[in-house]
Amino acid sequence: MQRQFPSEITRFFAVGSFAVVGASTDRHKYGNKVLRCYAQHGLPVVGVNPKLAQVEGVPCHPSLAAVPGQARAVSVVAPPAAALGIVADAKAAGVRHLWFQPGAEDAAAIAAARAAGIEVIADGPCVLVALGFRDE
Repeated sequence: MQRQFPSEITRFFAVGSFAVVGASTDRHKYGNKVLRCYAQHGLPVVGVNPKLAQVEGVPCHPSLAAVPGQARAVSVVAPPAAALGIVADAKAAGVRHLWFQPGAEDAAAIAAARAAGIEVIADGPCVLVALGFRDE
């Protein structure tokens, strides 16, 4: 049975390649779980964390601007205090879709992203729930 998503989530997944800002090597943190969720579903994903070269065998880049290739749909799993900087990085990298995972939302950053023409998902479901995640 195919899942039915709200239109903004359908558009996000249609991008076809993803980045997780706030990727973490700690399997208990959501930055790790979200990255693993994409991988579990066979979706192309990279991590973004300036302190890591890889997470769970997946390449990790210091910023969105450093991610090679086309701009991706981006899940944000970082503290709200970092959100405005992430939006600026996303804008500079040409990212068109940002999904602020629960706990990463910041009203000013969401407004700045929307003002920059970036489609935003916030204050709603987590990608782990939308796709389904097995914590293995």
